[in-house]
Amino acid sequence: MILRLPPAINLVALDAVDGTNAEARRLAQVGAPHLTLIWAREQLAGRGRRGRAWASPRGNLYATLLLRPQVATAVWGQLSFVDAVALRQALVALLPALEAGLLLKWPNDLLLDGRKLSGTLLEASGTDWVMIGTGVNLASHPEGTETPATSLAAHGLTLAPEVLLPIYAGAQLEWFERWQTQGFEPVRQRWLAHAIGLGGPVTVRLAGQTLAGRFSALDASGALLLDQAGAVRRIEAGEVFLPAA
Repeated sequence: MILRLPPAINLVALDAVDGTNAEARRLAQVGAPHLTLIWAREQLAGRGRRGRAWASPRGNLYATLLLRPQVATAVWGQLSFVDAVALRQALVALLPALEAGLLLKWPNDLLLDGRKLSGTLLEASGTDWVMIGTGVNLASHPEGTETPATSLAAHGLTLAPEVLLPIYAGAQLEWFERWQTQGFEPVRQRWLAHAIGLGGPVTVRLAGQTLAGRFSALDASGALLLDQAGAVRRIEAGEVFLPAA
């Protein structure tokens, strides 16, 4: 199958690799250009956030986009939101029936009917480059995870990685360019339109402590505003847990 990606994208297609983020880092260190996309059918040592292992069997999508943004590094963390809205847009374009069930959980998870469908790992090196690594559960999903997971196959849907990848890459490019030229607000508004947990109770796990409160708002930079009985705390990084359904 011929992959028809946007001309600006430089595709590196692999059968198997330790991790697409690891490969992106190696390529970045030897000068790989902006918009290099690494795609592998299988990861042998995939990683999630906080160093967790990420099960990576064949049939799912594993990809990392290497970027060299022309904006201040202080806002690079917003790319988690950029990627989340892009992935949701791509999946809805291919499977419109998912529209109502696909929701975004702060800061970068995509949920399908309340279960985790994808995860994103954002990594950067100084001011040179940043990469967005994404795993999407298409054919299978892990069991027994702290945050319950799901896959498209579990919902009776079939979508091959090579079908999703070009649509996803196009949406990534679209939203990256919008963010780089127009700032975070268009991304923020789109993210809020499909957010889960907003206005309700959440638990936020930070390094060394866990906080409970109400997810009152997403501020102009992407931070979660946690209302604790009237005292609002600004959360820039952490792991959010929603009440059990």
